[in-house]
Amino acid sequence: MESNDTETRRTKGLPFTRLGLGCAQLGGLFEPMAEADALALVDAAWDLGIRYFDTAPYYGFTLSERRLGAALRARPRDAYLVSTKVGRLMRPDATVRPGECGWAAPLPFRPHYDYTHDGILRSHEDSLQRLGLDRVDILYVHDIGRVTHGERHAHYWTQLTEGGGFRALEQLRAEGAIKAIGLGVNEWEVVADALDVCALDCVLLAGRYTLLEQASLAPLMDRCARAGTAVVIGGPFNSGILAGTNKFNYEDAPAAVVERVRTIAAVCRAFDVPLQAAALQFPMAHPAVVSCIPGAQNIAQLCQNAHWFDEPLPASLWAALRRAGVLDPNAPVPAA
Repeated sequence: MESNDTETRRTKGLPFTRLGLGCAQLGGLFEPMAEADALALVDAAWDLGIRYFDTAPYYGFTLSERRLGAALRARPRDAYLVSTKVGRLMRPDATVRPGECGWAAPLPFRPHYDYTHDGILRSHEDSLQRLGLDRVDILYVHDIGRVTHGERHAHYWTQLTEGGGFRALEQLRAEGAIKAIGLGVNEWEVVADALDVCALDCVLLAGRYTLLEQASLAPLMDRCARAGTAVVIGGPFNSGILAGTNKFNYEDAPAAVVERVRTIAAVCRAFDVPLQAAALQFPMAHPAVVSCIPGAQNIAQLCQNAHWFDEPLPASLWAALRRAGVLDPNAPVPAA
């Protein structure tokens, strides 16, 4: 059942499989996932050759980390990469209810933002305990940014910079406790800000460099390529709008986005290409990108993603998308 997903792209000595697994669904994003199904999903990803797994304390309010660790614990530790995130401390809270923050059946822990030096170190240690692993390979600062925090952004940004959050990450990297540091965000602008103050190894950018939108191309993606900062593509379907749902940025898609997707879909149909295949393959052409990590709600969806990821696509498709005005003329495109 193995495919080209086993091909790796190396950065900072880390072998990323081109296709990874985003593990938000292990935490029950929008829909519940049974424990046995979560473990089977990771096993199926392994059988497909996937060796990069991304999780976070926030996913299912610690549920995803616990399940991923259980699924990987018997595997040879040097055979895979795990990334998790810092920026939220999870505190016990019996008032947590099903459906909070989109998690169908979250565990009784409530997130509290903390980007300080001590908060980062505590978050890292807590994640190791939940995962049951002796190390994680990559730590991403989770959901820092103006869109996320609004008027509180300056406060949290100060925690990360003057408050020593970045210093804690650099300390962990220097000690060898982790191999790489970065940001895991939905906003490309804050990544550009972070690159001015910290030597990031990699970035997990969700939804901001996709077949639907490429505004980050020149100001960030090309900058990362020049600097040797690896980019992991999260949210390649823009929360589902590129995979057949009406969700964009986790909400109902606005009319302008729906219309743009209709144009993209029409071009794909003209070439008898699944829209999802084009969405998964497009960002991989950029030289900064090392992996794409769509999630999956079940094994069938996981296998379908892997098939779309490897499906041969005609070079003429990309030219047609450019003519339709939905693809940046400077964006690198996959070779046929």
